[in-house]
Amino acid sequence: MTVLSAHNVSCEKQDRILFEHLSLSLEEGELLLLRGENGAGKTSLLRILVGLSSPQTGSVTIGEFDAHSQTNQASEKLIYFGHKLGVSALLNPIENLRYWCKQHNVAATDADIIAVLDTLGLEGLEYLSVKHLSAGQQRRVSLARLWLSKDATLWVLDEPMTALDVNMVGHFEAHIAAFLKSGGSVIMTSHQRVSIDHPSREFELEYRW
Repeated sequence: MTVLSAHNVSCEKQDRILFEHLSLSLEEGELLLLRGENGAGKTSLLRILVGLSSPQTGSVTIGEFDAHSQTNQASEKLIYFGHKLGVSALLNPIENLRYWCKQHNVAATDADIIAVLDTLGLEGLEYLSVKHLSAGQQRRVSLARLWLSKDATLWVLDEPMTALDVNMVGHFEAHIAAFLKSGGSVIMTSHQRVSIDHPSREFELEYRW
């Protein structure tokens, strides 16, 4: 079953065409690795795919919904992980994740949140303001959403492994593999070598002058 489909999508920024007439699809249980040089438009494409940015031409559907005119319905079972972590530096990890769960109707207790944070190596840091955590620890707080959301069927991940140490990268890759094996679908970018125990397909964006 097709989870996401983009047809004839074009994007222009600052008078430069990043890509045009682009079409791609993502199937249930599929891992799609989006490749390309810096500036090729990977982040711009991902933002278009999840409905955060509008293309110059073309359309995107997630399931049966248009990603731009029916954004709420299209994103109901979608988690987008972008360059900005989406956490408040003044709140602690539990408070941040409690707020996110309420905003996205994720049924998770504080005990659930603490258990996930412990799984991600943040034991003892749950009540410390995020501003006092390292870059890698802050990223783990944000990534915890991928452990807490049980109903999501599509993950769109933009360089999610930045600032993670080797052990955490392996742990995260195993979690992605488990999600894929359960029928979830993932489209992601990564400048790091990806070792996910699941078949994958690559989509290359060429840098255009």
